Amino acid sequence: RWLRVAQREHYEPGRIVAMIGIWLRATPVNIGLGLVIVLLCAAGALLPEAAILAAVLWLVWPLGLPLHPKGSPLVVTDRVKRLAAIVVVLHVVLVSASAAVGAFVPPFLIVPIVLEAALRIAAPIERRLSATFLVQAAAKIKRVAPRVVAITGSYGKTSTKNYATHLLSGRWSTLASPASFNNAMGLSRAVNDRLEPGTDVFVAEMGTYGPGEIAGLCEIFRPEVSAITTIGEAHLERMKDRATIVRAKSEILAPASTVVLNVDVPELADAADRASATQRVIRVSAADAPGADVVVRREGDDVVLVLAGERHQVSLPPETGHLINVAVAVGLAMALDVPTATILDRLPSIPATPHRAETTRTPDGLTVIDDTYNSNPDGAAAALASAKAIAGSSGTVFTITPGMVELGSQQATRNAELARAATDGERTLLCIVGRTNLAALSAGEPSRTLRFASREQAASHVMARAAAGDVVLYENDLPDHYP
Repeated sequence: RWLRVAQREHYEPGRIVAMIGIWLRATPVNIGLGLVIVLLCAAGALLPEAAILAAVLWLVWPLGLPLHPKGSPLVVTDRVKRLAAIVVVLHVVLVSASAAVGAFVPPFLIVPIVLEAALRIAAPIERRLSATFLVQAAAKIKRVAPRVVAITGSYGKTSTKNYATHLLSGRWSTLASPASFNNAMGLSRAVNDRLEPGTDVFVAEMGTYGPGEIAGLCEIFRPEVSAITTIGEAHLERMKDRATIVRAKSEILAPASTVVLNVDVPELADAADRASATQRVIRVSAADAPGADVVVRREGDDVVLVLAGERHQVSLPPETGHLINVAVAVGLAMALDVPTATILDRLPSIPATPHRAETTRTPDGLTVIDDTYNSNPDGAAAALASAKAIAGSSGTVFTITPGMVELGSQQATRNAELARAATDGERTLLCIVGRTNLAALSAGEPSRTLRFASREQAASHVMARAAAGDVVLYENDLPDHYP
């Protein structure tokens, strides 16, 4: 069970303890059960049957965390095998040491603690093992010599990457890093497996959990053009404050000769002003910010692109997500000299990015917005606003969500704000999924708030009641190791 949690949390040290804290806060019954297990273990020093009962209870603790889920089981990779081996060695050492001094240490009870220690021991080992792949990728980048476009941001990275790749492909042979593989190993694998001679542009999505990571990526995949989609509160739990998020994301800018920045965000507008002294800066906006080189905005039912002061009415697919991502993609196309005519010709066919504000309409007139990969307040607010606009005054907006996580001290506040916004009218209904953010999401209007154990149950309830003209918004989704 705990190896699976470690895998789902990207093997990051500290996340096992964090997940235990989340379960205890969300399911108080597990606090009581945990105390019972500890007491039984203590009694087991004198009464072996008590220790056996404790071990049996431990198999189901915490209540609700699946042992062997069918949808996302533990994938037994070489990395998992190495980690498991370290765990076994640590257990043998600890239990042997305790036996030598006559103490009683139930091995099962210390699994999370030992696994945390194993993750810290394994981290430098894994870095050393991955170094070979990084060296290969760096050599191949140097040999093929594509122009590298690097994209980061608190959200919108994958959508922007897909849009930009589509626009760039109108002029250049372009390869993009797949899916959301945005760390060193993911980018290295994309280069080692897929980068071919003759590729003109490599579009690299870059993610980070803290300062230093993107700077390291840029040493291997040095960008000619860099973009930041936005700054938000995603990963605030790990980076603690917004200034750290800005600093971590901004590492992508220094190596580039051209930068594309969303100047609707104050910190990025300031970064654009600073960069303009030494770099080419392309400012983009979805709100007609002063000085923007690219603006993509809605005017009634139309979408308008303002490019170098010239206004163009454009047609975008109905499933297109947030317009600022389109604006950044257009800015990247401009940076690599894609003609305006090519940009305008390809915009109507930009690809949808699954689960990111992806909008579809069913044959019976129901609109579904799938924003399940979003996990930040700004994106959630934008998706909810879009749902309300589509529903108008006659449709009902059904919001199905487990809430947002990894927002640190702001998590309860932001989820409560979302709940109030999702229940602020007579034709709104909020369906809370799970227990992770139950208390905060209960801050909405009680008469328009329902609770469900799973998204499937919530969807079944909503689909039985939704009618033509209504909008169903799936906002965020949490993996099954969350309560």
